[in-house]
This record gives sequence, structure tokens and C-alpha cells, in this order.
Amino acid sequence: MTRRVLIRATGSARPGQLAGLGRALATSGARLLDINQSVTFGIVSLEALVGLEREADLEGALSAAGDELGLAVQAIQVSAEDYHRWTLQAGQPRLIMTLLAPHLPAGILAEVGALTAEQGLTVELIHRLSGREPLDGEVPEHGACVECWLRGDEVDIETLREKALALGAAHGIDIALQEDSIWRRHRRLVCFDMDSTLIQTEVIDELARRHGVFEEVAEVTERAMRGELDFQQSFRERMAKLKGLDESVLAEIAEQLPLMDGVERLMRHLKRLGYRTAILSGGFTYFAEYLQQRLGFDEIHANELVIENGKVTGEVREPIVDAERKAQLLREIAEREGLAMEQTIAVGDGANDLRMLAAAGLGIAFRAKPLVRQQASQSISTLGLDAVLYLIGYRQVDLEEKG
Repeated sequence: MTRRVLIRATGSARPGQLAGLGRALATSGARLLDINQSVTFGIVSLEALVGLEREADLEGALSAAGDELGLAVQAIQVSAEDYHRWTLQAGQPRLIMTLLAPHLPAGILAEVGALTAEQGLTVELIHRLSGREPLDGEVPEHGACVECWLRGDEVDIETLREKALALGAAHGIDIALQEDSIWRRHRRLVCFDMDSTLIQTEVIDELARRHGVFEEVAEVTERAMRGELDFQQSFRERMAKLKGLDESVLAEIAEQLPLMDGVERLMRHLKRLGYRTAILSGGFTYFAEYLQQRLGFDEIHANELVIENGKVTGEVREPIVDAERKAQLLREIAEREGLAMEQTIAVGDGANDLRMLAAAGLGIAFRAKPLVRQQASQSISTLGLDAVLYLIGYRQVDLEEKG
């Protein structure tokens, strides 16, 4: 009959400890069932679950090895019932909870622990994705991020996400929740909205200001928000008010577009890591092309202004890129590139992005209105756009070491 034993070893980390413990286990005829090791501030913690088919003085061998290696070693008997429970738990779906903020308050651990326990979830692993925090108390350059691996049976993910969103809002942090799967580390296409996502402005508002019709355009926007106009109707009305705008104004605004925090770092890493990137925007190709040249997007899809004799005519060429068109373009690009939808990421801030976010394997509402944050599966509000890298699962140290 197999005897199962959990080995736990702790102490100051030094080379050769794993080899020494391994020899003690091998001498006892132990079979390795599971293992985990970590080192924090020079302290090693190793846990190994082993099976023994024959009687052996495992405890004696481990104690002697521990004395030689400077480790405190425990050998804990695991009952058949506990082993069966552990096996069942290992087969349950895994959830990834990501905590993001300029700083993470220590008290959030208690809150997250209470929330996960309430939902019947076990925290399997917690590790940091962000870099080391400065000793002087300054905000880390790319924020703070911790990733938690959770397991549980029959979890109501939507209820958990709703409570996590409320908890994050109360503490000024982002809490993202996603199901772990084969696709999580194999995303290959990232599509972005442009206005208020890649850039810190709404271009049509800037055009209206320069043309002296901002209040009129804002009134049309307000009517659309009240549901009196759909996107295409409001878009055409706003465009009509730009009739006669000089083309030179477009060039001036393009040169002054304020990029969103973190977008240059994000694009640099996405390109290096082999992601295909696209802009899917209800804005204008004139400005999307400018961003494509500056940041290196693979393709752009936006609305094309009609310009005649150096003046904006107030018309736009069909098809208009609205919410449905964005989702359709996302699917078309994925199909053309031979990608599953689970391999796609979409990032946007407005109601016009919700269908695209819902269609993507990972939909992220970025600095969005409350309604959009609630309806999107993930949201980022406290950090820059490069925090998308954390949700994909990349560690800052890995990214920076490779340039």
C-alpha cells in the first residue's frame, strides 16, 4: 500500500540543497508526486509530495540531510482522504485574479482572502508580476501588480467579478478576473480603439474646437448619449458641422496628439513578442495613419474623411466604423490570420467598443465609464496602457531583461 508523505523544508537558500534532499528521497525509494519551491529574501521554501511503496526510514534520511544542508525539514503523513481531496481540487478550473495599482495596500490581502473564501476558492499561488518597489517610497515606474491563482468548484464567475470590481473601486485598485486556459499565454492579436484609448483626447472634439462648432457637436453627442440618435446618425450630424474645415488643421492636430500613458512601451513589447496589432476606430484614418507610422501598428480601420480642394466636406466614406463593424473587423482579422477568437485581445473605453470587447478572447475596458467597466470582462483604470502586459501574464523582469 502506498504511503504518501508531504515534505516541507525551509532555511537560508544555498546551492546544492535540492540535490541533497533529492538524494535522501531517492535512497528511501520515494516516488515524486508533486513539488514546489520558492526563494524570498534568501529564504528557501520547498514542499514535495512523495509516495512510498516500501517501508523506509524516510524521516531519518531527511533529518540527516536537513542537518547537513542547513534546512528545517518536516515529514507529514497524508491520509488517503486528503490525497483524494487534493487530486479532485487539482482537476478543478483555475482562475487568475490580477491586482493592479500604483501601490497595493497590504489590507487588500485580507479583503481578497475573505472574498475568495466566501466563494469557496482556494488560493494556490500568489506572485508578483511588477518589478521591485523603490525603497524611497516612490510609485514604481510601471505600477504594482500581483497575480493570484485560484481554484474552486462551481464558482459563479460573474458574481465573483462583480464583487471584485466593487472591492477594487473601494480601495482604488483594479482587480481583473479571468479563467486560466491554454489560450491565456497564446494571444496573438491585439486590437485597440483610438480616441481616449491610444491617445488622451477625442479627435472630433478637437476638430470642432478649431472650427468653432464645439458646442454644437457636443449637443449632438449629448443627444446620442440620451438614446435619441444611434452612433451612425450622431456621427453623420457631427461630421456635417465640420464642413469647410481646412485640411491644414488636421495636420496640426495630428502632430500634437497626446499619447496615452504607457502606449509606447506596450507597442514596443507587443511588436517584439510577435503580436499583430490593429487600430479599430470610430475616429478618422487621417489620425490612425499617423499613429501607425509613429507606433508601428500592423493595420488600421477607421472612418475616412472626404476632403476636396483642401477642405473637409462634412461627409465620410462608407462603411462607417461603428460598434458592430468593430466586432466584425476583429473576427475578420482573426480568421485571416488563422487565429482562434480566444487568441484575440481588444482594448477600448466607450460603449461603442462593448461588442468588440465581448467578441475578443480578452476584452479590456481602459479608463472607461462605469457602465463600460461593469459590462466588460476586464478593466484597467489605475495604471497606463502598458498594464495590458500584466493581464496577459508577463512579468516586468522578463520583459526588461530581454530589452
